Amino acid sequence: MTLLVWVPLLMPFLAVPAARRVAAALAPRHAAWLLTAVALTLAASSSAALAVLVVPGASYLPLVAVLGDLVEPLTAGPPPVAVALALAAGGLLLWRTALVAAAALRERAELRRARAAVAGTRDELAVLRDDRPDAYALPGRPGRIVVTTGMLRALEPAEREALFAHERAHLRGRHHLLLVLVELAARCHPALRALREPLAYALERTADESAAAAVGDRRLAARAIGRAALATRAPLPARPGAVRAATAGPVPRRVAALLDTATAGRPVLPRTGRLVAGALLVCLAASGATAIGAADDLHTHIEIAQGETAADAAR
Repeated sequence: MTLLVWVPLLMPFLAVPAARRVAAALAPRHAAWLLTAVALTLAASSSAALAVLVVPGASYLPLVAVLGDLVEPLTAGPPPVAVALALAAGGLLLWRTALVAAAALRERAELRRARAAVAGTRDELAVLRDDRPDAYALPGRPGRIVVTTGMLRALEPAEREALFAHERAHLRGRHHLLLVLVELAARCHPALRALREPLAYALERTADESAAAAVGDRRLAARAIGRAALATRAPLPARPGAVRAATAGPVPRRVAALLDTATAGRPVLPRTGRLVAGALLVCLAASGATAIGAADDLHTHIEIAQGETAADAAR
């Protein structure tokens, strides 16, 4: 069991680089979903592995033994090693839980403040009287496109429509949820932090393509995004970190992708990319399977420690 639990804890260091490479070759929308799925799978597997490490050492505590009806402590190696691993894993789990809770509460508070700033507006478009150019998609019921008067003055009417289409795509796709999920997953394992930047880029590219399709002109969409980014000096303090804006991310790279008509089609993974995708699938399967296997092995040890025979536990 102890050997199995190390696989989910170490696998993210191999899977994350593979996920980034595969995502770079996929269509933006598919890349966003891939990165989110990878982050959640690896975060869940590594957290489960830590939980499995806690139980054997905790079984030496009299209270845990009584609550679990344990006749003897779990046979998971020498007692000092089991207790030390349980203390380390328990500390990491508590730290992860605190980080995830703090991040979730912070995101919720930021969204509440941003919604309060446009509470008097019932339309989809909420215009803030501010000379600083900015625009972003504010999720909620209903979702709103928040834009300042400074941004409206910086763009021509056709460019405004492209900008609004971009933000509307963020709202329609609930992109803020994907960002929040990956942000919380990144609090569970340090390797998962490397997925935040490619996910943000994939979401912006998804909205870029949606805006280009909505206005029927890729050059117009590229021009609108470029001019909006040049006009924006800094985001408004009221803009939450989880919301998306057309001016976010590597704008020159996004504009170049819009102007390149070849990117309008669906990218195809080259042979090397397919091999990397296969390796990524193996990594995810190994991470999940070993976490489940370690949990099943732990369950068997618990039944044996409760006085059942090995044959009974196997049944």
